[in-house]
Amino acid sequence: MGVMTTLFTGRIRPLAPAADTLVEALLVDDDGRILAAGATAELSAQHPSAAHVALDGWTMPGLIEPHGHPGTAAVLLSDRVLDLRPVVLPDAEAVLTALRTALAAAGGRPVYANGWDALLQRGLPDPDMRLLDEWAGSTPLVIVHNSGHSAYFNAAAARLAGLSRETADPVGASFGRTAGGELDGVALEAGAVERVVAPLLLAAQADIVELLGAHLADLSRRGITTVSDLSGNPALTGAVDALRAAGRMPLRLRWYEMSRPGGAVTARPVTAGGAEDHVMRQIGVKTWTDGSPWIGNIATSFPYLDTPATRALGLEPGHRGASNYTADELHAIADPYAAAGWQLACHAHGDLAIDETLDVYERLITAYGLTDHRFRLEHVGAMTAAQFARAAALGVTVSLFVDHLTYWGDALVDDLFGPERGGAWADAGAAFAAGHRATFHNDGWVTPAEPLRNMAVAETRRTRSGRVMPTGTPVTRGQALAAHTTNAAWQLFSEHEVGSLVPGLFADLVVLDRDPLTAPAEELATAEVREVFLAGRRVN
Repeated sequence: MGVMTTLFTGRIRPLAPAADTLVEALLVDDDGRILAAGATAELSAQHPSAAHVALDGWTMPGLIEPHGHPGTAAVLLSDRVLDLRPVVLPDAEAVLTALRTALAAAGGRPVYANGWDALLQRGLPDPDMRLLDEWAGSTPLVIVHNSGHSAYFNAAAARLAGLSRETADPVGASFGRTAGGELDGVALEAGAVERVVAPLLLAAQADIVELLGAHLADLSRRGITTVSDLSGNPALTGAVDALRAAGRMPLRLRWYEMSRPGGAVTARPVTAGGAEDHVMRQIGVKTWTDGSPWIGNIATSFPYLDTPATRALGLEPGHRGASNYTADELHAIADPYAAAGWQLACHAHGDLAIDETLDVYERLITAYGLTDHRFRLEHVGAMTAAQFARAAALGVTVSLFVDHLTYWGDALVDDLFGPERGGAWADAGAAFAAGHRATFHNDGWVTPAEPLRNMAVAETRRTRSGRVMPTGTPVTRGQALAAHTTNAAWQLFSEHEVGSLVPGLFADLVVLDRDPLTAPAEELATAEVREVFLAGRRVN
């Protein structure tokens, strides 16, 4: 019996061997792998019994989100959490009204909110324990900053999470304290934020299959066929298994565990018979060198501006942030993972944080004779052309949060760093010029999952107000498309499976209502996703 085949026909951009390649048809086997690409007449004649699927629109490889947080976003973007993000509530009054309404309806139940951003929602007060106690009284209240790098909580929430003045600061994170040593209601960085929201995440486990399923379905509707989780949790494996068993897993998941000081290195997971799991697998580990530009804790050689906005953030004139770890501490965290052969991914925004991380990476690469390691730098807002060149020479790859320009571009220039430093933020063009296979991302719940908009803003460097960033380098359309397809697949060690539409790879397809290669940038940003296929099976 011959292999069952399906012939997909339409206007198809395989993105290989070149971005401007256009083919009429893909022949796909019953396992979802592409057997051939070419002319419809020729493939039909060679395989007359193949089932036929006509694709209505312009087809390209499925989009890849190389730096997501689906396990956490499934909870923070659910109806269990009040959505305060600036993309939803644009100003301070809308935020405060939403909080008052939620607290009034809570009946004493804990209220968790996500998305506080005093930089974009001008006029928000300083959210310490004193203020949150005034608002919520005995009702536990936790507000997570839009960056995810800080959280604010009242006394009732501290008790619920088991926090007190005796609670030690996690390594690389901290709890704010009063002069008398009491908690002041502020948690900084992942280790501390996790402690504050732990009751929410624990309670959500009872429904995690449905919550995760809903979130992954939303990503799929946006054309995403592969997502990575840069704060992966092995406990999610059961939820993913349940979704797969129910036929509800609409995309592929690549995950990175969160590395910890003194953490135990896990063995490389191998499926039954040694076969590779093409749907879900761990490929690396993640850590953080510094924090968020929006709260003042990124490590830079240059100061923040002294503006009303930075004063409102509590930053003194001449303020500079610092790294979460010394170079030796970061090396001690990363060393056992590098020795075990894991890919490393490290959050680093400030130029000093990037130098520190590259120094550590260079030590590890040299010590272990690493070649195709693909160590990653994440976000890299303030990364310079010289640093991009150094990273490329080391074989280090970069993923840029270019959507920062969409939402915070004006603030980066006017309020935080000025036209030279702020204007060159997330300089994707410089990354490509240095020879990187750069990628773009949206970082979980921080901004909406909008890879097509990422491509557009990297090309135009235009903010929501219409302003073009004064410095930095635009990318070409071909580079933009590669950032969420071929490059992202390579960065996730998945180029042998996905990323382009060529024989041997899976038929992960997204069908748009316009040509992704030739549509004007703003039209690409708002393109309609008409159909999504995973391994030749329609999932949306």
